[in-house]
Amino acid sequence: MFNALVVNKDEESGKTHAAVEQMSVDQLPEAEVLVSVDYSTVNYKDGLCVGPGGGLVRKYPHIPGIDFAGTVEASSDDRYAPGDKVVLTGWRVGEAHWGGYAQKARVKADWLVPLPEGLDARQAMAVGTAGFTAMLAVMALEDHGLKPGQGPVLVTGAAGGVGSVATAILANLGYEVAGVTGRPETEGYLKELGATQIVPREELNETTKRPLESENWAGCIDAVGGAMLARVLGQMKYGASVAAVGLAGGAGLPATVIPFLLRGVNLLGIDSVMQPYDNRLRAWQRIATDLPMDKLEAMIRPATLSDLPQLGADILKGQVQGRVVVDVNA
Repeated sequence: MFNALVVNKDEESGKTHAAVEQMSVDQLPEAEVLVSVDYSTVNYKDGLCVGPGGGLVRKYPHIPGIDFAGTVEASSDDRYAPGDKVVLTGWRVGEAHWGGYAQKARVKADWLVPLPEGLDARQAMAVGTAGFTAMLAVMALEDHGLKPGQGPVLVTGAAGGVGSVATAILANLGYEVAGVTGRPETEGYLKELGATQIVPREELNETTKRPLESENWAGCIDAVGGAMLARVLGQMKYGASVAAVGLAGGAGLPATVIPFLLRGVNLLGIDSVMQPYDNRLRAWQRIATDLPMDKLEAMIRPATLSDLPQLGADILKGQVQGRVVVDVNA
């Protein structure tokens, strides 16, 4: 028997309820690899899956948790053997499939990545999908020509999970980082991560009738979308790129094509869920070398399975700073 955070849904009211329950291994879905989970984390999607579902969860009862890191307990796939350290992000685990908010998980071998040298399970979950996405965004900007010394790189939603890791990675690589936040109390936190400039959210939150403004940013990692992304596109330097990773400010894009046509701006979509294996490996290896572990440690907030219902609600309200690391065995 093991502990898991199980979400049940009342069919009459449509309301969901999450609580820690005891389960047996026999109840886990069939797949090749059984993992003894050490740590998980909390992302925006987890907040939806623990709470209202957000259209992501189709069947109840459900075990959320889109990320986990742990040790292989049993495997019918030659790629993994008992004792191997592994990490999982994406593949709709925790949404369409049972996830990491449990002491054990059984998943497809294709969904796993070996834990890279230099990272332990706790650190991997301090990174999680948010940090993995941040690294994919940095790699995409670099693949499109971004180099240190070209000017400030803007990070929107900088105090959130993706933004925190992106800020720390970019600063460590020698970039000048401008962090956008709507929470003035996070200014000290962002400067500790390496931000050299703090941009109040209200400066970018409104659309403008001008399709182009001053060329301010050499690159941008955007977790907000909506009006802010539209505004930022008009402020990018010639040939610069924006890596779009989220939609905290809305899925709409009230923009024109002028920045693309007159300044050669690139809008790069970043998907972490279905990312191919080789690029996953590349990103995790870059995380192990390019994310300073002392900065990562400063982002961590510890939690247990029983904390997750409240944390899920908090992250949907934008009230979670940095990275939550869930010790599923505590």
